[in-house]
Amino acid sequence: MMSASATLAALPLAAADLDKDKVTPGVLGFIVFAVIGGAVWLLMKSMNKHMKRVDFVEAPEPGAPGEGAADK
Repeated sequence: MMSASATLAALPLAAADLDKDKVTPGVLGFIVFAVIGGAVWLLMKSMNKHMKRVDFVEAPEPGAPGEGAADK
């Protein structure tokens, strides 16, 4: 098991191999982005399903002309 100081000491050696002008997110970045995109898609699909179930009828304002006057 490596200690924290040994891990921190190894970081500069690993960073020396990288070209700072050509660093890209790589496969891990793509996977994270794809998972977030899939989660958003599933959430939007679920939201649309729930919104279709909503049955909302707005009550008329009291004193407004319209159906309320015809009932009297």
